[in-house]
Amino acid sequence: MQHDRIEPGQSARIKVFWQPGCSSCLRTKEFLAKQGIEFESIDVHNDPAGMEELLALGARSVPIVALGGKFTYCQSFNDVVKFLDLKTKLMDPLPPEGLVARIDVVTKAAARYVKQFSENSLREEFRDRKRTPAGLAFHVFRVVEMGMQAANQIPLEFEGFNDVPPDNWAGKDIADWGLRIRELFLAWWAGEKDKTLQYLVPTYYGKRTMHDVLERTAWHSAQHTRQLILMLQTYGIEPDGILTMDDLAGLPVPDEVWDR
Repeated sequence: MQHDRIEPGQSARIKVFWQPGCSSCLRTKEFLAKQGIEFESIDVHNDPAGMEELLALGARSVPIVALGGKFTYCQSFNDVVKFLDLKTKLMDPLPPEGLVARIDVVTKAAARYVKQFSENSLREEFRDRKRTPAGLAFHVFRVVEMGMQAANQIPLEFEGFNDVPPDNWAGKDIADWGLRIRELFLAWWAGEKDKTLQYLVPTYYGKRTMHDVLERTAWHSAQHTRQLILMLQTYGIEPDGILTMDDLAGLPVPDEVWDR
């Protein structure tokens, strides 16, 4: 959803509202930096005043790019390009079948990784974000589930991204549930009649094509799976079948895995 457009030449007054570990937030900051755009970085997770400012703007989630009282969500980067009136071309998305293949690889990897954490580390908050390996792995699968549900015209709402697994679920429970989501996702694709995915679906940032939502589902889940790898490595654990950038080729994942 876009809230008006800024005038060119005002980049120094741009604000980016974000939180650590957020895949779209990291991608937004990297994108603006590569465009040579100066911005004020506001971490709403660790800055109460920043959170108040975000809410005062009327935004429901992060990341957003704001100028004065105007802002745009950054879930679709075409919105960011339009809002900032940038003369740049985004990379073409993979065809739907390519995105499905990437999601297949990512969900299997996330299921392997979540089973590698110890009982204690599975519930330990990571760095400067109140998210655990258990919560992050569950989030990977919820991203895929919610993307799939959007194809059935179930609105994609940001609140669903905050869901967490039951407290008594072990890593294997999360993995088993995630693999069931994978099976449902592949079954949806097998039965999808319009393989172009050019039909519109409802999201909290406006109507988008299902192709656009599927691309975000793919890179969103991929980026968080990269973060699971980082978590394992932080604990000195070698990831079981580590994902490579070749596995994610064609997905617009950020350069970094976590905010510096």
